[in-house]
Amino acid sequence: MNSAISSDSSAAGEVSGSPRLYKVSFDIPADTERWAPGTNERLWTEKSGTRMEVYVRNTPFYVRGIAFGDLILVRPDNEARELVFDRVVEKSGNSTVRAIVKDAIGRTSLTAVLNELECSWETDSSGLLWAIDVPASKNYGQLHERLADLAGSGAIEVEEAAISEKHEGDLAEIW
Repeated sequence: MNSAISSDSSAAGEVSGSPRLYKVSFDIPADTERWAPGTNERLWTEKSGTRMEVYVRNTPFYVRGIAFGDLILVRPDNEARELVFDRVVEKSGNSTVRAIVKDAIGRTSLTAVLNELECSWETDSSGLLWAIDVPASKNYGQLHERLADLAGSGAIEVEEAAISEKHEGDLAEIW
């Protein structure tokens, strides 16, 4: 049985005045499957001007190497009756970081850091797993240091799931 993670059961969503969004299925890495609640993750995407190329419009909880705003190529899976990820066409420059929040102090501290550094995030239904989008315009070195401090205190655990070249450069400046 193939199970999937999705924020809701609809295949497409549209809010008045907003672009139409579509779900795309991504396989979850084998070493993640043991703790992920499924074998694939569905992310919201938005059409680009090129056939079968879409922009990722949310931050992944489990998939590695993908960030908000990345342009990806999709292909139809006729058996599953859904669009599936094929490859990255162009990176957005954003990065994806995940955090597991250990307690209320960790939640409050992480929220303050992300607000201060203007990063957006999503949480899973438990509120413990956070998918953090680091915009290309932000200095990841500053965020990395703050996350390391929180992790060192035991308030959170952190995983860097997709770090852009620009953000890798930010890290090189602090080392």
